[in-house]
Amino acid sequence: MSHGDLTPELLHSSVWADGLVASSGIPVHDMPLVSVGGGLGSFTLLDVLRIRGVAASAMRVLSTSDTPWQTWEYLTRVSQLPSHERIRSDSGARPDNIWGFPSYAVQEAWQDRSVKPVLQVLTEPILADFYSPRAGMAIRSVQREADRIGYWEMLAKGQVRMVRKRLGGGYFTVLTPPAGSGPTKRVALRSQYVHLAVGYPGLKFLDDLQEFRQRTGERYRLVNAYEPHEHVYDQLRARPGVVVVRGAGIVASRVLQRLMDDRERYGLQTQIVHLFRTYVTGAHGPHAFMRRKGGDGWAYQAFTMPKSAFGGQLKARFRKASPEERARLASLVAGTTTPKLARWQEQMSRARRGSWYHPVQALVDRIEQAPDGRLVTHTRSAGSAPMQYVSDFIIDCTGLEADMPEHRVLDDLLRHGGARPNRAGRLQVGPNFEVLGAESGDGALYASGAAAASNHFLAVDSFLGLQTAALDIADDLAGRGFCKPLGPFRSVSQWLKWAGNRRLA
Repeated sequence: MSHGDLTPELLHSSVWADGLVASSGIPVHDMPLVSVGGGLGSFTLLDVLRIRGVAASAMRVLSTSDTPWQTWEYLTRVSQLPSHERIRSDSGARPDNIWGFPSYAVQEAWQDRSVKPVLQVLTEPILADFYSPRAGMAIRSVQREADRIGYWEMLAKGQVRMVRKRLGGGYFTVLTPPAGSGPTKRVALRSQYVHLAVGYPGLKFLDDLQEFRQRTGERYRLVNAYEPHEHVYDQLRARPGVVVVRGAGIVASRVLQRLMDDRERYGLQTQIVHLFRTYVTGAHGPHAFMRRKGGDGWAYQAFTMPKSAFGGQLKARFRKASPEERARLASLVAGTTTPKLARWQEQMSRARRGSWYHPVQALVDRIEQAPDGRLVTHTRSAGSAPMQYVSDFIIDCTGLEADMPEHRVLDDLLRHGGARPNRAGRLQVGPNFEVLGAESGDGALYASGAAAASNHFLAVDSFLGLQTAALDIADDLAGRGFCKPLGPFRSVSQWLKWAGNRRLA
């Protein structure tokens, strides 16, 4: 065993005493609050706490990422949302600005010397599509705020191995530092509070695609939209080809738009087969006030959730509802959707008229590989004979993996930390996003983002959702004496500092 490593006693103990950790040779550093993840969830909480008067020296964010936007930028870029494209987010949902004013639309209008963004917000969605900011604007705004709050002083690079309860209260968070950064293999941070914002553990493939990929090792022709796949578009520019697209959400619509843009821009002959498991033909929903627009296979919705889930009637209903009622409501309002944007609708209409976009409702039986290397998709549908689609590429747009056992830290928390899953298989959290069952003396463990989905707040995995969780966690920490309340005077004074880009002490 190398010096400063996990011992069998530590691995099998759910509660660690100070002496047990010391005997392993793992260096221990005291830090009042630790945030695990280092993405926008961690950034948002640290931003709120810095605004509430917590010193940078009292917090650490543990991450393998160099910046809080690194993973988000990567995922948006590979899923065909580069920096100049607009993301699926509201104008006032700003991770860098808890007040939401000025909104992204106002900022864009000021920077571009144009009133068009403001007019779009004022007339949405009746006379114009919902306004949404460009990805690059969101990143630049977060970078500005990260510099202002001293984020880089709070960042500790490395891979988090586990979070265990400490005998007497609080937690030990074990970090594996980058290779060559020190004499020990592990470092332990002893803290009273821990925050988890670990995002998604990996890619999620449809079962038949996963089976084919594992069986054949095919990584070139069969790709996930959330992994690098620029070679697909490069090959289609080099010679005509056929692409099968799977999925019916925002990522599928973005991939289709990229394929259609390239076809029109470069005069390509690309043929697109779009497989829908469920084909939406019109407005759908159980009640008139909960009906969602739809058509041509798609379910349309401006944002990931109805706007009332972020701060209206639906948010209030979820907070008060029982777990059974929450599950029922979630099944009604959640699901795979995409915004109905005028430009994209025109593209789809032209593609259908030109007979080079082929939407098909079918279930996939299996995928095979032809002798020439191309992929053969075998499908079946009610009332029709089985079909085969031969394609040069398959792009799976079905999303990211959110199962907790797939994430090392969350899986260890379920096994040793007392945490328990909710009905959707995510962490069960209380009203202030504290992880239920993971309490340790006077310490508390919180979670936000994907790991805390399907609890009292439906829209937790969004810009505004991460911000709401951060504010609720900060309120709980204020009650414990860790930070100051955000009263009217502090709020106004801190906004003025934000507006003037004044660095926090």
